[in-house]
Amino acid sequence: MAIVIVDDTPINLTLIQALVRKLTPAGTEIHAFVSPVEGLQWCGENEPDLIIVDYMMPDINGIEFIETIRRRHPADAVPILMVTAAHEKEVRYQSLSAGANDFLTKPIDRHEFDPRVRTMLALRDSHKRMRSWNDDLRDAVIHKTAEIVARERETVTRLARAAEYRDPETGAHIVRMAHYSELIARHMGLDAEYCERLLSAAPMHDVGKVGTPDHILLKPGRLTDEEMVIMRRHATIGHDILSGSSSPMIQMAAEIALNHHEKFDGSGYPAGLAGEAIPLCGRIVAVADVFDALTSSRPYKLAWELERAVSFLKDGRGSHFDPVCVDAFLERWPAVLTIRERYQDQE
Repeated sequence: MAIVIVDDTPINLTLIQALVRKLTPAGTEIHAFVSPVEGLQWCGENEPDLIIVDYMMPDINGIEFIETIRRRHPADAVPILMVTAAHEKEVRYQSLSAGANDFLTKPIDRHEFDPRVRTMLALRDSHKRMRSWNDDLRDAVIHKTAEIVARERETVTRLARAAEYRDPETGAHIVRMAHYSELIARHMGLDAEYCERLLSAAPMHDVGKVGTPDHILLKPGRLTDEEMVIMRRHATIGHDILSGSSSPMIQMAAEIALNHHEKFDGSGYPAGLAGEAIPLCGRIVAVADVFDALTSSRPYKLAWELERAVSFLKDGRGSHFDPVCVDAFLERWPAVLTIRERYQDQE
């Protein structure tokens, strides 16, 4: 415990200190100030457990002292005991209004002083215990929330891997495009929570391919119009698999699965959405997914040169892609190359 006593009369200060020492255990810190300004300065740099303050003081009176303290420490945190003359009823009322928890009259009666100080210290101790309990509870909630998020990410990763087994695209593709997506979102100034959620949700963009027949999904040549209709259903299949979850991350994954093949000019699928009618996460992932698909080797195609892929993004700016997303991606080009180098396809 740290107790602050403020009184401009030295003899009163000595008396109150002696009374407090008899009430408190060894190790209690008692900080006595003749100057209220010095007392305020100490309280501004530390958190006392009890303040005993006189009313009539130079420079700053007790009411002003209490008002200043209450701007720093709420009434339920640091108890304040005001000491006034017996005839100063109006001052007592003002002190309570200013934030004092209780008051004593002069001359101080030990039989009145002791129980009031004990009560205030007991309340302060209860408050500190409650605050400690709240901190422990908050830490436990944070820990449990982290566990839930980790389980969600594991679920997403396993579903993405399930889709990967049926798709000629590699696991490195979903990692790269997820990091590209996060990179775009961060450069666009989106909040950290959104960016982290996007990083976790983006790998699920093609999970609907688990419902695409092998003879279409694995066909080495160009798809017919009829086969393309079936292939495009993977967007709605992915959405059906992921929708209805209470998890914000899975909800975003469902949005991405449904919308990452929409085009900014409205010529995409499955709904032909245009512009900002396409959810932002879908617009971001469209840039990341197409760039990585173009620059990656597949059994049925060679990887494009980076310059050619960049030209494709620039040419599709405003038609295929959201211009803001393209610009954000290209403005972080060194980081794009770092991601590409870090997450390479396995031979």
